[in-house]
Amino acid sequence: MKTALTSACALTLLVLGWGEAEHWLASKRRLGTAPRDGRREAVVVLGYRNRGKRINAVNRWRVRAGIRSLGGPEAVLVLCGGQVGGARPEADLMAEYARVLHGYRGHLAVETESRSTWENVRNVVPLIEDADHIKIVSHSLHAEKARVYLWRQRPDLAARLVRARDYRFGEWLPVKPALAVLGRWRLRRSTAG
Repeated sequence: MKTALTSACALTLLVLGWGEAEHWLASKRRLGTAPRDGRREAVVVLGYRNRGKRINAVNRWRVRAGIRSLGGPEAVLVLCGGQVGGARPEADLMAEYARVLHGYRGHLAVETESRSTWENVRNVVPLIEDADHIKIVSHSLHAEKARVYLWRQRPDLAARLVRARDYRFGEWLPVKPALAVLGRWRLRRSTAG
């Protein structure tokens, strides 16, 4: 009995550690090579399917991660997402949360038409073209997928990609393994061919 419990604990720690490592590595991949100088920064926050009239927990977390990723003197928070799961665009719900419930007072832009990650990236281009640095915020493997799409659609802008602060050790720890499995599968599909 004691050996089985020890084995189960060891396996749990191994799986949690693997999920943590996958997210940490993904947060550092597919970044740009452009010089790090410049003042203008765009922090792009990708929405997550919001089914109700109120912002869901995932989108609240992503907004907070986007705000903590802001760092440039001329930074803009760009919120993305259309009416994917509910009546209101995800970007509008996230903007309301950022302003009203989180107290964000900085520059903010919304993209409310996209219904997929590919469309998020495509539709956000006019809002980030002038940025010297671009950060994409989501869970780490989803953000990496969006960076892959930006490299495909606009390599000139992808060269300006820098690391966001969406990865934090231990944050979302219980779900990171599942997000890593799903993220790796979706990333493999998006990079095939």
